[in-house]
Amino acid sequence: MSYTGKVTSPESLGRILQQARLLNGWSQRELAARIGTTQRYIWEIEAGKPSIFVDRLFALMRETGTELTATIDARNDDE
Repeated sequence: MSYTGKVTSPESLGRILQQARLLNGWSQRELAARIGTTQRYIWEIEAGKPSIFVDRLFALMRETGTELTATIDARNDDE
């Protein structure tokens, strides 16, 4: 099953990523270990913590009329 959502802000991106993580049954700590980062970094992304890159990315998207969508596909641990 797939879920698609419109990404309009760092916060909405964080919520979508959080839902994807939860759908896969992972804690923030487990996801962090899978990608080689810290639990705090995962928390910051899911919380939509501001950063210069993300702020500029969404400003650029707004200015150019660009829309971003994200699709969540539940996956197996083997993938």
